[in-house]
Amino acid sequence: MQVYYFYRHPDEDYTFIRKAPAEHYILDYIWVDCLRHDVVGKEQQWQEQIQALSNVHFNEFHLQDILNLDHPCGFDTMDDYDFLIFRKLITPDDHVAVGADSAETHHSEFGLLTTPVNFILSPRAIVTVREQGNQAIENYIERLHGFMQRPEPEQNKTRKLPATPLNLAMRLLNSMIDDYLQLRAPLTRRVEYWQQELLQGHRYFRQWRQLLQENMAFQQVENLCEEQIETLQELRDEIVENYHHLVGHQPTESLDLMLVRLNDLVSHIERIQKHTARLRSSIQAAIDLHFSAISNQTNENMRILAIITAVFAPLTLLTGIYGMNFEFIPGLKSPQGFWLMLVVMLFSTALLIFYFYRRHMVGRGENSVIDMLAQQHHQQGVNLFWFLEIEPIKQTLKQVEKITKFKE
Repeated sequence: MQVYYFYRHPDEDYTFIRKAPAEHYILDYIWVDCLRHDVVGKEQQWQEQIQALSNVHFNEFHLQDILNLDHPCGFDTMDDYDFLIFRKLITPDDHVAVGADSAETHHSEFGLLTTPVNFILSPRAIVTVREQGNQAIENYIERLHGFMQRPEPEQNKTRKLPATPLNLAMRLLNSMIDDYLQLRAPLTRRVEYWQQELLQGHRYFRQWRQLLQENMAFQQVENLCEEQIETLQELRDEIVENYHHLVGHQPTESLDLMLVRLNDLVSHIERIQKHTARLRSSIQAAIDLHFSAISNQTNENMRILAIITAVFAPLTLLTGIYGMNFEFIPGLKSPQGFWLMLVVMLFSTALLIFYFYRRHMVGRGENSVIDMLAQQHHQQGVNLFWFLEIEPIKQTLKQVEKITKFKE
């Protein structure tokens, strides 16, 4: 457990941070950063410590939510504090103990792990409960330590310190959400890998189970983003309706500024959600192309088999005719009959191959589709009664039609 005190000088009106109580300064608020092992198994002792520091007494159901490692994102309000649960995706930069190294079991869905971060907000205190190794919060703590190494009047000049617990909570949320944006590059590389595997042509694709898990992992990220957006929307409603309840009766920051920062957090999550949706669409498009390629290859094979069948059909007909058991067959006794029949068979084969080539069924080039469409259009114009289109015959038919109508 670490405690940080945010003070304001009464005369010179500047804000600074310390790790120990100080006299002759105005205490704006305190931040109590707790780890899960500070709470698990020590609930009563931990709650007494927090109450002594922040004068906040937790509801028993909220204490159960803090102990629940699989609790989804949520937001709840009480008379003296607000309770926020925000689930953070465990990234490769984090050092959160999972698996056999963890005292508790993290719920894993399709290879993605998340960890809850609990925020208890009051006008004069903020309490966070997180896992050890949460790199986003630890990086922000290191930044605060850098501020504390400066002289107190210089701490709030280069970069403003958070003036309220709500402002600090938003900065912590922003640092966690920024980690999501860093996942776009590795997720994109994963999609490119599956696209290459699906669209390769030298072997069959057999990793359908792994691809399904990958697709469900993207779905999990989208669901997590939806939960986070809903939670932040509830926080936004609370800020709009009870802003003084969150920051005290004399707010140091305007309501519009808080709403702008909160909307910025929501827009970042929406960017992640849209990017994940685009990646899922890319995987689905690769799957569709994979099956289209298989279907095209099957059609190509059937086309080749149909051409082979059509080429050998006349040969089969000729051999069937001259294989009949009749006593008298023309050319049966002739010494040139075999060679003549062989020439006829070769000629019919060459004629069929030439015909298929002219129909763009063999050796199709780049313009084969256009040629086939043009040929189809030409065939649509072919009429069995083409001779009726000759001009003299058309005139004669018109005269006959007039005479018929006159007699009627």
